[in-house]
Amino acid sequence: MSSLKHEEQVSTETFEGQIVDAKNVTDGDLAMAIAEESAGLEVDERTYNRLLRKIDFIMLTVLSLISAFQYMDKSSSNYASVMGIKTDLKMVGNQYNWVGTSFYLGFLIFEIPTSWSLQRLPLSKITSAYVILWGVVLCLTSLVHKYSAFIVTRTILGILESSITPAMVLFMSQWYKREEQFFRTAILVAWNGIGGLVGASISYALYKRELEGTLSMDAWRIMFIIVGLITIINGVLIVLIIPDVPSKAWWLTKEEKLYVVERIRSNKQGYGNRHIKWEQIFEALRDPRLYLYFFLQVAVAIPNGGFSNFSAQMIAGLGYSKGKALLMGMPTSGISFVALVFFGYLSTIRNRRLDIAFVGLGLNLIAGCLMAFAKPLHAQLGGYYIFGISPIPYICILSCIASNSAGHSKKVFMGAVSMIGYCTGNLIGPQTFKESQAPHYQGAKTAIVACYCIAFVILAAIYIVNVRENKRRDSLNEKLPLSIQNAEFADLTDFQNPEFRYAI
Repeated sequence: MSSLKHEEQVSTETFEGQIVDAKNVTDGDLAMAIAEESAGLEVDERTYNRLLRKIDFIMLTVLSLISAFQYMDKSSSNYASVMGIKTDLKMVGNQYNWVGTSFYLGFLIFEIPTSWSLQRLPLSKITSAYVILWGVVLCLTSLVHKYSAFIVTRTILGILESSITPAMVLFMSQWYKREEQFFRTAILVAWNGIGGLVGASISYALYKRELEGTLSMDAWRIMFIIVGLITIINGVLIVLIIPDVPSKAWWLTKEEKLYVVERIRSNKQGYGNRHIKWEQIFEALRDPRLYLYFFLQVAVAIPNGGFSNFSAQMIAGLGYSKGKALLMGMPTSGISFVALVFFGYLSTIRNRRLDIAFVGLGLNLIAGCLMAFAKPLHAQLGGYYIFGISPIPYICILSCIASNSAGHSKKVFMGAVSMIGYCTGNLIGPQTFKESQAPHYQGAKTAIVACYCIAFVILAAIYIVNVRENKRRDSLNEKLPLSIQNAEFADLTDFQNPEFRYAI
C-alpha cells in the first residue's frame, strides 16, 4: 500500500516541480466532450488514410490558397516598384525602404492583440474577417496618390496580416498529428511560390499593356485591385469551408468527427481553449525555446524582408529591363514550390525536421554567398534562384511551435512572440538596402550571409535543448496520475505533462 502511494506521488511531479491533478484541469479543451465519446475508438489504418486524404483535399487546399494570396499581397509593392509607383508617388532617397518597414511595423505592434483575438473568438470566422478586410484595403490602395497615404495602407495591411500565420499554426495543430505537420506546413509555405508565379505573371501582363497604351489607369493600380478581389473571395471561402473546430466540419460525418479527435490524441494538445491562462504565459516566459524561436526568426527574417521588397530591383541591377526583371523572378518562385514540397516530403521519411532545417540553412548560406561575393552575373542570378529555398528554417519554427508548445494559451503566446521576431527581422531587412549602394546593394547581401551564420548557431541551440530534455524525461519515466481522464485534452502544457516529448 505504501509503495502504491509513493508511486502516485511521484507520478504527479512534473517539470520544474509543477503538480498536475484532476482539480487543476477542469478548464479543459474545446474537444473534451467529444473526446470522452471517442475514447478507446479503434480505427484501422486504411480508414485513417482515407480521412487524411479528405482533410488534405479540403483543408490544405483552402489554407494553401491563403498562403499564396498572402505572399502576393506582401510582394505587390515589390512588383509595383518596377511598374512605376516610385515615380507616380514621387518617392525619393530611401523612402521606398519604408514601404516594407511600415508593413511590418503594423504587423509587429498588433501581433499579440490579433493572436489574442484568435484564441478568444471562433477561429475560422475571425480569420475570414481579417482576410476579407485586408482584401478591401488592397483594393483601396489603388486610389492612393500620395506617398503618405500609401504608407498608411501598407501599415494597415501589416496589422490585418499579422493574424494569418498564428491562425495557420492553430489550424495545423487542430487537424494534423505532429509527425504530419512539418510536411503540411512546408506545402503551405511552398504555395508562396505559386503566389509569386501568379503575381509576377499578372504584373508583367499589366506592365506590357501599359507600355502599349491599352490601360485606362496605371498598371500597378489595377494589380492592387485584382489581388485585392482575389483575397476577398478567399476570405469568403474560409468561413464557408473551414470550421472553428474540426468537430463542427459540415463535410465530415459523425463517425469521421470522432476519428479526427482520436487522430490528434497523440499530440497531447487538443483543439484549443478560449480562456487565457496566465500561468501558461508565465511558463512560456521561462521556456528557453521562446527566446530561441524569437532570435531565429529575426535572423532568417532580415534576409527575407530585404529580398521580398528589393528582389525585382536587384535583378534589374544585373542589367535586365524592367519587364525582364519581373519575369526573371519567376524561377525563384518555381524553385521555392518544388524544393519546399520535396524537403517537406523528406520529413515523412525521416521525422527529423531540425535536420532538414540545417540543410535548408546551408543552401541559404550558399545563395547568400553567390549573391554577395560571386563575380559572374550568371552566378549571382543563380544565388537569387537558390534563395527560393530560404523559407525552410521558417517552416521549422512554425512546425516546432505547433508540435512542441502544448497548452493553448502557451502556444498562442509562443506563436505571437515568434512572429514579433519575424516582424523585427522584416523591419530591419529593407533598411539594409541603401539607395547609395543601388543597384548592387553589396552591404545588404553581406548582411544576408551574416544572418544565416547566426541562424546556424541558434538552430543548434534548439536542437540541444530538445534532445537534452527528452533524455531527461526518458530517464525519469514519469506518468500523469490516473485520476486525469482524457489528459490529451486537458489543456496541459508541455511542462505540466511529463509524458510529453519534443519533436526533433
